[in-house]
Parts: sequence; structure tokens; C-alpha cells
Amino acid sequence: MLGIIGRKIGMTSIFSAEGKILPCTIIEAGPCVVTQVKTLDRDGYDAVQLGFGNRKDKNTPGALKGHFKKANTAPKARLVEFKEFANVSLGDEINVSLFEEGEYIDIVGTTKGKGFQGVVRRHNFGGVGQSTHGQHNRLRAPGSIGACSYPARVFKGTRMAGQMGNQRRKQTNLEILKVMVDKNVIIVKGSIPGAKGSFVTIEK
Repeated sequence: MLGIIGRKIGMTSIFSAEGKILPCTIIEAGPCVVTQVKTLDRDGYDAVQLGFGNRKDKNTPGALKGHFKKANTAPKARLVEFKEFANVSLGDEINVSLFEEGEYIDIVGTTKGKGFQGVVRRHNFGGVGQSTHGQHNRLRAPGSIGACSYPARVFKGTRMAGQMGNQRRKQTNLEILKVMVDKNVIIVKGSIPGAKGSFVTIEK
């Protein structure tokens, strides 16, 4: 799995060669620094760790400072491992030249957090009944959850109110519309998980 770490800039739209307007997402991808090269003999598996985005030195633990010092780079905000890189060394730089226009990629991100939500918003429930017969506070309630003297409990997985969003999601088969190596930017067709400014992992 080849890849790179990036940051979601936002969405826009561009025209295709046929004159159709295409929704797309702009991603700042790299440059990423090789912060560790893992080997089968020493670590039990082969992988390359990349770092992206700068973090303040005062907010970096001492152990991580030494880790980044080995790679001769500034402290990085996000570290991700990839397993199919070859012929790279500690401190090497990986940029968007890894990708080509027309190529299809997968993007992993964390969805926007929506906080604690009820069943109407979280699971598209219709609510209980209508606003008649004195049901003044039942319109957005979940209704019965199925428990009685048997089984005397609520089954696991019952759709109820709770935390919504803020989950790891992968968007697959996104087409790369444009690669701008000089600006470290790629433009992909469609939307990707996450808010503006959030980190994403781009996989080939």
C-alpha cells in the first residue's frame, strides 16, 4: 500500500473536457518526511512511517523529539505507516508526484462530529404518533425498545440516541482530476470524510 498524508482544504467545482461541472475536493498532500523505516528483522514487519504537518516543539514529548531528530526533521503533527514503499531512506521526502491524473485512490478520514443526537436525527426515526391526543412530548421519542419480563434487558445494537459522527471512514475509488506538484495539491472528484483542515490518509 503506497500512500501519503494530507490535509483537506475544502471543496470546489471544475469543468470537465466535455463541459460538465464536477464537484471536487482540494487536498494539500505532503510533502511527507520518512521518519522511520521498519524492517522484518528488527520490527517484525516491513513498513515506512511518514510524518506530515508541523507541531510546536514545546508540545512534543521528549521521546518523540529524539525520534524526529534521527530523521533530521522538525516535529510532525501526524504519523502514518505504509507497507509498500521501497528504496527509501530515513529523512527522504515524499510528495504528490507519487500520483498521476486519472488515477483512482482511496482516502481515509475522520467524519465530522455531531455530538449527542436523538434517534430522529441519528437513525431517521419518524417519532411516535402525531401531535394529537395529548402527546405533547413524544414526537421525537424512540418509543418502545422491546424489553419485557423476558428478556428483561435491551438487546445489544438497538438503535438509540448517542454519539453521532467522529468516526474513521474510508472513501474508495476517487478519481484524481488534477495534480499540482509545485503547490503540493491534488484535486479529487467528489467529497471525502472530515472537516476543513482535518488530516486524511491517501492510499493508492
